[in-house]
Amino acid sequence: MSENKDGFSFEKEYILQDEWVLLRPLTTEDFDFLVEYSIHEPQLFQYSLSQAIGEEGLKNYLKDAVNARHSHTAYPWIVFDKKTNKHVGSTRFYDIQINNKTTQLGYTWYGSAWHGSGLNIHCKYLLLEFAFETLGWERVEFRADFDNKRSIAAMKKIGCIEEGILRKHAIKADGTRRTSIILSILAEEWRASVKAKLKEML
Repeated sequence: MSENKDGFSFEKEYILQDEWVLLRPLTTEDFDFLVEYSIHEPQLFQYSLSQAIGEEGLKNYLKDAVNARHSHTAYPWIVFDKKTNKHVGSTRFYDIQINNKTTQLGYTWYGSAWHGSGLNIHCKYLLLEFAFETLGWERVEFRADFDNKRSIAAMKKIGCIEEGILRKHAIKADGTRRTSIILSILAEEWRASVKAKLKEML
């Protein structure tokens, strides 16, 4: 099954963009664009369950992301900053459930120079607009390490509603167990307030 009744296809090359940012499908050939972050900014992956630290780490990360798309469970993008003409990170839909019209949005990271720049707001707006308006999906879920306060604050800032906590449900790279917070945005919330709120932040 490659396409659903809403027209979503894992094989299609979806490009999302506005005046600041462009998101295009991630490939293993994107190694050269992202390796500087893997080598010089390992802290970017401190809270990630799928780490891309060092050259080998990034190669495995890209391979896993592309394989997830081929197996129809995820759709990853690379993030390109038009202002600096530079690839700056990655994000993806994952745990895509076509029949339930839901997805998780995560595996998001950007080079530290872009933290707080506003680029993330542009990315989130494009992805949520695509999910709710183009695809007609009903729910977008977000998860974060409970200790990742910056990420949690950013999610709540754009309108995510906290749903609950998964206690020690996964093993982190350092061998300790991760507790995650679950948040989400529903289609009706997008239409009622979240879209307008994000537009004001662009």
